[in-house]
Amino acid sequence: MFTPKYPPQDTAPAPTPTAPPVYTPVPYAPAHTPVPAAPSADRPTVRLTAGSTLALVAGGGAVVLVVGAVLVSMLLAVAVTAASVTVCAVVIRSILKENRA
Repeated sequence: MFTPKYPPQDTAPAPTPTAPPVYTPVPYAPAHTPVPAAPSADRPTVRLTAGSTLALVAGGGAVVLVVGAVLVSMLLAVAVTAASVTVCAVVIRSILKENRA
């Protein structure tokens, strides 16, 4: 029951060795055609007016405030959890101490 049972030996034919592919390097021939100049942009460039600059600054400030509020709330959640675990540990310790005496 506890003796190992080995599977029968593989009867597949041995693979025949094949020659590895021969690599023949091809010399690099750079193209002698000149690179055309980049075409001028068909779309107009973005111009910031005073109003759009103010909107960008206000939007960036709002993003910073929201991300800051989220990070502070996460930190507060961790602090509240740590305080509650500490209180629970003190209560459980005092209960166990009373039972020993």
